[in-house]
Amino acid sequence: MGKRVSLFVTCMVDQLFPKVGMAMAGVLERLGYEIDFPEDQTCCGQPAFNSGYREEARAAARHFLKVFEACEQIVAPSGSCTSMVTHHFAELFHKEPETLARVHALEKRVWEFSSFLTEVAGVEDVGARFEEVVTFHDGCHALRELGIRSAPRRLLAKVRGLELREMVPAEECCGFGGTFSVKFAELSGAMARTKIEAIVKTGANTVVSLDPSCLMQIQGALSRAGSGIRTMHLAEVLASR
Repeated sequence: MGKRVSLFVTCMVDQLFPKVGMAMAGVLERLGYEIDFPEDQTCCGQPAFNSGYREEARAAARHFLKVFEACEQIVAPSGSCTSMVTHHFAELFHKEPETLARVHALEKRVWEFSSFLTEVAGVEDVGARFEEVVTFHDGCHALRELGIRSAPRRLLAKVRGLELREMVPAEECCGFGGTFSVKFAELSGAMARTKIEAIVKTGANTVVSLDPSCLMQIQGALSRAGSGIRTMHLAEVLASR
């Protein structure tokens, strides 16, 4: 298999967290990968899909197929966007056999960042140093749909100077859920506050996750609570030297 990867940076990273995309590219380049960034990429269609706008989601998914179909390996810094492509595109095109076949061919080459490192690149130690006490938040899509739990923890365990303290429970939703946080703001806020209590109890000064959307929700709740705890994407921690 070639040492070339195509980055799908996702809307959240493109618009709000460009440093995450740069960090991901930096880690992959350090491991000897040639980085390709298809500039025609747009949204994977998840916001429309989650809100029930299937036709709009299909349009975004068709564009994603067109842009990434020829790529060898596609890596994304997001469990939720990876899950959309690998689990829900098939749902969108179940009545279109030809498109569905293209979707199934592509699914096998789309990876969430931490899984790509451990399963494809075959590495756990990327040469990072980050002298902090951190706690890890499991995003719902990565954990529940992609089954990702140990990969990020194995990667964090190899970071020099880093101490990982697990929150209880680490697996509880932060309350973002995409459009859920807008439609059910009160419930979303209550879930975030519960999450913050668990984070504070660990004594960690940094919360790490695989999903920028979770980090945005958690950072907002921490800021409103007057906490100095910060949030970082796994890629940013692994890019630290």
